[in-house]
Amino acid sequence: MAGDQRRLASLKAVVAFALVVVTGVAAATGSTCKLARIEEWPVRLMNNVLLIDGAINDEKIGILLDTGSVQTLIFRAAAKRLHLDTRPTRDQMVGVGGETDIEIAQPNEIRIGQVAHKGWPMFVAGERDPGNNIALILGEDFFQQVDVEFDLAHNAVRLFQPLDCDKVSLAYWASGDAGEAEIESLSEAQPEIILTVKINGQSLRAKLDSGASTSILSKAAAAGLGVTPETPGVVAAGSSIGVGPKSVSVYSAPFQSFAIGNETIQDTTISFGDTGTDASHAMAGSHIRYRAGTPAGMLLGVDFLKAHRVLVAHSQRKIYFTYVGGPVFERVKPLPGGNHDVTPIPQGRDVPQ
Repeated sequence: MAGDQRRLASLKAVVAFALVVVTGVAAATGSTCKLARIEEWPVRLMNNVLLIDGAINDEKIGILLDTGSVQTLIFRAAAKRLHLDTRPTRDQMVGVGGETDIEIAQPNEIRIGQVAHKGWPMFVAGERDPGNNIALILGEDFFQQVDVEFDLAHNAVRLFQPLDCDKVSLAYWASGDAGEAEIESLSEAQPEIILTVKINGQSLRAKLDSGASTSILSKAAAAGLGVTPETPGVVAAGSSIGVGPKSVSVYSAPFQSFAIGNETIQDTTISFGDTGTDASHAMAGSHIRYRAGTPAGMLLGVDFLKAHRVLVAHSQRKIYFTYVGGPVFERVKPLPGGNHDVTPIPQGRDVPQ
C-alpha cells in the first residue's frame, strides 16, 4: 500500500510538471471557460492501437495509450530489452489471457511527448512482447488527472486543463449538438471511465478503453442479451490476447440497436468473448484487470474512437462526442475453411443529426 501511494505521488508530479508546458488555449462554449492545452500528441494507429513516441533512458520507444488500464506499466519484454533493473513483488495482475506477475523498475528517465521525468517508479508486467517497439502502457491513472481529447481523424490526442468550465460544454469543436454521457466511476484507487449504454434497449455498463483495438462485449453480457456462440447468426471471429499467456476466442453477433447519449445505431454487429470481465476481479481494460469494482459488460475500443471525436472531461465526470464517419463497430468477415479475416469492413449505421 505504501509503495502504491509513493508511486501515485510520483505520477502526480509527472502530470503537475506537464501542466507547466501549456501550448495553447481553446475557448469552449461560454464567456469565461477556457481549455488550457497542456500538450498535443501526434498519434499513429498500428494494428488498431494508439501509439505515441517516447523514450526510456534515451532509448526510443512506442507508448500505448490505454484508458482501460488502471495502471501505467512497462512490458516485461521491454524491460529486459532496455536492460532495466527490476525487483519482484508478491502481487499479480489479471487480464485477457490470464495472470501476470508484477515487478518494479525505476528508469533514470521516461519521456512522454515533450515532458521528461526522472525517478518515476514503474510496474513491470506482461507475458507477451507486443512488438513494434512498444514498451510502455500509459494508463487511466495518468489520464484521470487531465481532460483528454481523442481526435483520431486528425491523428491527434490532446491534454487539457479546464479553467472556469464547471457547467459548460467542453465540446469546443461542435456547434452545440455534441452527445454527452456521464462517467459513473472515478477514483484514484480504481480509475475507470465507466458509462451507461443500451444494447437492444437494455442498459449496460461500458468502459471507454483506448487500449482495446475493437469494441467487445463480455460473454456474460452477451448471454444476458440472449446471445451465445451457438446463437444463429453468430460467427467465430478469431482470438484476442492481453497480458496473460493465453489467447481467448472471439465471436461476432448481430444486434438490433446500440445507443449512447443521443446517438443510436440500428442493426449493428458487435464482437463478444471472454474479456475477463466475468471473473471475480474487475476488468481494467484490454490489457490489465485489477481488484475491486463492478465489472463492465462492454469495452468501447479504438473503433468507437475512430468514428467519433471524443473529449473525456474528467473535470466534469462526462464525455463529449460527435460522429465523424465510418463504422462505429468494426467487424470481421468469415473466410472459407473456418479461418477468419480480422480486417475491418464497413457496416451501416443510423445517427441522429
